Amino acid sequence: MEKRSLFSSKIGFVLAAAGSAVGLGNIWRFPYLAAKYGGGIFLLVYIILVLTFGFTLMVTEIALGRKTGLSVIGAYRALNKKWAFLGVLSAVVPIIIVPYYSVIGGWVTKYFADFISGAGTATAGDGYFNAFVSSEWTPLFWFAVFIAATFVIVFMGVEKGIEKASKILMPVLIGLTVAITIYSLTLPGAGAGVAYYFMPDFSKFSAETVLAAMGQMFYSMSLAMGIMVTYGSYMNKKQDLEQSVKQIEIFDTGVAILAGLMIVPAVFVFSGGDEAALSTGPSLMFQTMPKVFGSMGEAGNIVGAAFFLMVLFAALTSSISLMETVVSIFKDKFKISRKRSCFISLAIIVALAIPSSLGFGMWDHITWNGMTILDMFDFTSNSVIMPIVAMLTCIFVGYVIKPKAIIGEVELSSQFKRRKMYRVFIKYIAPFIMAAILICSVLQGIGVMPAF
Repeated sequence: MEKRSLFSSKIGFVLAAAGSAVGLGNIWRFPYLAAKYGGGIFLLVYIILVLTFGFTLMVTEIALGRKTGLSVIGAYRALNKKWAFLGVLSAVVPIIIVPYYSVIGGWVTKYFADFISGAGTATAGDGYFNAFVSSEWTPLFWFAVFIAATFVIVFMGVEKGIEKASKILMPVLIGLTVAITIYSLTLPGAGAGVAYYFMPDFSKFSAETVLAAMGQMFYSMSLAMGIMVTYGSYMNKKQDLEQSVKQIEIFDTGVAILAGLMIVPAVFVFSGGDEAALSTGPSLMFQTMPKVFGSMGEAGNIVGAAFFLMVLFAALTSSISLMETVVSIFKDKFKISRKRSCFISLAIIVALAIPSSLGFGMWDHITWNGMTILDMFDFTSNSVIMPIVAMLTCIFVGYVIKPKAIIGEVELSSQFKRRKMYRVFIKYIAPFIMAAILICSVLQGIGVMPAF
């Protein structure tokens, strides 16, 4: 049995975990949800939820991993054999997500290549994105490029691969985000977008605002995917767990806020203040933003290349964490070497990614309730399994192993300053919140209520 690797430093752990949390959801999903649900009021609700509910779940998952020194399947089994099924259910999530996430990562890679080669203006055409994703084999080539980069970093291991890559990718990502945000704020008329984004309008507050912010926080912070349990298993017992969670939250929320500040004012400017232009989902990044860059003249290719490089880094850091979780699951479950587990994981990812990609081309006739194959994978993982995992994890900690098991693990390295809040949330608030998310998500998926 190979000795379990550990992150060599606290900053290495924080940057790797933050890299997992910072992904495509921060760059495009957060801005369009903020625009759709009232700008400033959505932002306020989101921050409150991150500091309470998000903090509670992230502390729980990292502590579970560090306490047991195992990936998600082994962690739950080690603490209570009757709850081993929860580890298996958690393990299913990254196995479903990483293939279709890597397909989208391939799209980002393609756009970056277009801009860096000087052909970025072509991407601003109305039919460019749809023509690309439906061209069948071209998206698969770019998926292969993206997953190859992910595989190489994961194959190199925790310290030499993931930690080293995160120490490079995360600072560059933050730097690019800040630079493009500053540029966006200099655009004539950007002030209206900034005001909309930051000024809370309480007349726009609703239950849907809370649920949308909750769902975004849940997915953005990589919760209920087994990722934080896996990364926690690589964490040194001497590292301050509570402080590390705070730092991860700052990275994740900071990038999300900056992404909104980068995109909302820019789209306000180029749409003439039309808020509807901000509610277009994935096309906000792949269709609207290229038009913004196209209007910049010769500078558009440079700014566009920097933007998509930033998005590529965000996608890559998340795909690394997802694949590492899958590798760790197979390695621990079947007691095989890390290298063998890497190749098995890669084979499964490629097999599941092909239908996700071809679902926009030759297999576009395969749909359910209006969802493509990629959408179906996304709905199953994000809207069904993840809320169930989070809800059952809260019940498991709150009523089976008891909060003191997690509190004791946190206090091995430092005083748990938010101990009282943690106990209340894990037992009495978080389980009901997750039940509400699950019910609403399923109702949206089957078309009974409108989607966020």
